[in-house]
Amino acid sequence: MAVSASSLTLQLATFRSQALGALFDSSSSATDFGSIFQAASDSMAGSPAATTGKNGLSATGRNTSLYDPESAYDMMSLINRKDVDYKAQYAELSAMKSDVAGLASAAQGLGTITTGSGDADIQSRLQAFVDQYNAWDKRFDADVAKGGLLEGMQAAQVARWELEQSVSNRFNGAAEGFNGLADLGIAIDPATGQASLDPAKLRAALAGNRQGAVDTLQEFAAGFAQSANLLNSSGNFIPNQLSNLDSAIHYIDANISSWRSEFGTGNAAAPNAQTAAALAAYEDANAITA
Repeated sequence: MAVSASSLTLQLATFRSQALGALFDSSSSATDFGSIFQAASDSMAGSPAATTGKNGLSATGRNTSLYDPESAYDMMSLINRKDVDYKAQYAELSAMKSDVAGLASAAQGLGTITTGSGDADIQSRLQAFVDQYNAWDKRFDADVAKGGLLEGMQAAQVARWELEQSVSNRFNGAAEGFNGLADLGIAIDPATGQASLDPAKLRAALAGNRQGAVDTLQEFAAGFAQSANLLNSSGNFIPNQLSNLDSAIHYIDANISSWRSEFGTGNAAAPNAQTAAALAAYEDANAITA
């Protein structure tokens, strides 16, 4: 069937709104991306003027051999932005993965507290853990907020929720008569997500039931470390998302030159400060030079 200018315009619009939606879902695989772009090329093949896209680009970066070069150019602008976004997201999620591992190690350290540990030592070690947890929580606040790099990303959301729930778990120490770390003075502000330590409450718990308080801390330490390590384990949320992002990044890198020849260059990405910093971290980690 002949392809008219109007039908091709509709095909391009459909391609952008539906097919690219799959590409820009970083849970898709590289194989999916290949199928998407092959389908896009096939849909354009019916037009004698747009069979190869090798007639050269205009001075403005458009492929004027296409029936609708502007839609194709806009599509490439979107791909350019997503190329940057994926790399920035990979860097930020990698940082979260590293920090989660650090929190797991810190929690395991709390597990070495015994009844023979001094009150001041216990308080100091708990405060250090609280400070590290708060730094981690605050570090990614902007990322998961509206408009942030990790907004809506399940891996980041689950990680923050899971570790907060681990700190707030009221079943830790139940066998010892405690209702979680809250009875030892550690609580999380529901408005800010930040943890705090009440030294007086901790000392009272240690004075009233030292063995039970220590057992509660050890139970918490084991559970928190297990939750954190599980988040980073092979096949779980964070590694899966990083793998998906990596597939998208490498597939785009391998094909973007040919796409630009076929569809136009598109506008260069203009990342904000947050994205630019994460992109620089990605490029530094992967030894990418301009």
